[in-house]
Amino acid sequence: MRINKYLADQDICSRREADRLIQEGKVFVNGIVAELGVDIKEGDKVEVIGYEKQYKYYAYHKPVGIVSHSPQEGEKSIQDITDFGDDVFPVGRLDKDSRGLIILTNDGRITKKLLEPKVQMEKDYIVTLNRPISQADIEKLREGVKIDTGYHTKPCRIKRMSNDTIKITLTEGKNRQIRRMARALRYNVLDLLRIRIGHIELNDIPEGGYRKLSEQKLLEVLS
Repeated sequence: MRINKYLADQDICSRREADRLIQEGKVFVNGIVAELGVDIKEGDKVEVIGYEKQYKYYAYHKPVGIVSHSPQEGEKSIQDITDFGDDVFPVGRLDKDSRGLIILTNDGRITKKLLEPKVQMEKDYIVTLNRPISQADIEKLREGVKIDTGYHTKPCRIKRMSNDTIKITLTEGKNRQIRRMARALRYNVLDLLRIRIGHIELNDIPEGGYRKLSEQKLLEVLS
């Protein structure tokens, strides 16, 4: 494994930052100053001297039309439209057609904890449908519905906001799950806004805006 990838996988720094640290002579392999591109083998001792990672945490309001990960040709990702640094990435996903709260960080330790299925992180969404939703269909969504893959969604909390708008609280996050749940009952989602992840709320962050978070605030989400 190349040394810059090794340092990134160990959550020490990004690959680009690793290359800079190597050029500055701050990275050692088995006690010897490392060179760019060197391969790390099992049993090698890798040390970084004189560097302390500065962790960053943000609550970000993703706009519609921006993808969370792996943009295709013609698409823009969160990293393309922000300047938090090349080591900052989204935790989880929010699909291109949706907007709202997503957590950004360069702390892989937090990321792994937030994405563990056993954590069952609560997330709130405000969902506007293409037509009024019946009480019977609200009850079906609450109990869980079978989506197009045959998967039966877990029970969730739902509050009616208006004839065609509901608030959904999920503890799971299948790909485009709410849209597929709505489609299973012959509704289309016109607007989907995520407003809460655990204890972190979107509040008045404007689209494309952000609020800095502390590590303690992120740890509260996991409690």
